[in-house]
Amino acid sequence: MSARRPWAWPLVPLYAAVLRAKEALRGEPKRLAWPVVSVGSISAGGAGKTPVVIALARLLRKHGRQVDVLSRGYGREGSAIGLVDVKRLDAAGQLAEASESAATSEKQILRDAQDDNSKGMRDEAGEADSSAALRNDNSKKNDTSKSEEVHHDNSKSRGVHLLDDGFQHQRLMRDVDIALVTGDDLDDALLPAGNRREPLEALKRADVVVIREEERELVEARVSALMREGALLWSVRRGLRFPAPLGVLSAGLRPLAFCAIARPEGFARMLQEAGCGVIDTVIFKDHHGYSVSDVEQVVEIAQRLNASGLLTTEKDAVKLSPALRARLEAVGPLVVVELEAEFVYPERVARELEARLG
Repeated sequence: MSARRPWAWPLVPLYAAVLRAKEALRGEPKRLAWPVVSVGSISAGGAGKTPVVIALARLLRKHGRQVDVLSRGYGREGSAIGLVDVKRLDAAGQLAEASESAATSEKQILRDAQDDNSKGMRDEAGEADSSAALRNDNSKKNDTSKSEEVHHDNSKSRGVHLLDDGFQHQRLMRDVDIALVTGDDLDDALLPAGNRREPLEALKRADVVVIREEERELVEARVSALMREGALLWSVRRGLRFPAPLGVLSAGLRPLAFCAIARPEGFARMLQEAGCGVIDTVIFKDHHGYSVSDVEQVVEIAQRLNASGLLTTEKDAVKLSPALRARLEAVGPLVVVELEAEFVYPERVARELEARLG
């Protein structure tokens, strides 16, 4: 077991004691009329929950379900049902059930994610930070494929709530509990020494465990040993989506990447695998908020390496003010790359999920 912050090892027993106390004090969960599908993880970040929530929402809608997303975000803007305070999830769910539809754009979701991320690990012993996501299928241009067609059904009996980052939030009754696990999670330590929110044994609460396709050979046996009898194992295939029409060439032949995310090495690796000629990646600490000096650092490196443009993630892009973006764009195109996920066997996932939802 490895520790990202070895100096914090003495605090791990205290954190574990807080977890046990919370478990002992947990009250009876509240039940909503629609079934609840929770998507979460045992780590404090980097598991890729948001793309999986989006993939689930698309799959459920394709099979005739009305879907909304219940978020644990704190930076709510407007009146979108999908973004609610953690203490009001039950009220938000009831409001969604009384509405014909509830959907939140991905850009709005990512803005709210930053308000949670800024809280950092201070919240991990209490309510963990998260984002909510549900891509608006109408926002995809020139997408007329029948396989992507969305069938809306406003019948309340066909509604489903997706609870984003809900594995630790057990105040709300869920019908399907989905936990994402990565290879890093299996070898990580508990907070604050590592990034795991809970012991590995917590996976026995999960109805479904989701692993990454590229890690399946390495982690499947270990994960299966941690799952309870009858739990399902799904795998997801991850990829990056670059803006049209240039795709991987959107930032030129020699782009510089920068990010402030939990697992930057994964982003850098995926850029390389996608065929981007990335000349280097500037990495900031997870949850980092960009300042003028940070942007000047990126610009200086880009100019020194003669970069043709810049690449970053959606979660980083929403932390850039118009002035900061303009400064970066002086180097060349600033391209925002989207992380996407799709289930390896989507029809099997849909069939097994429907069986659990009844």
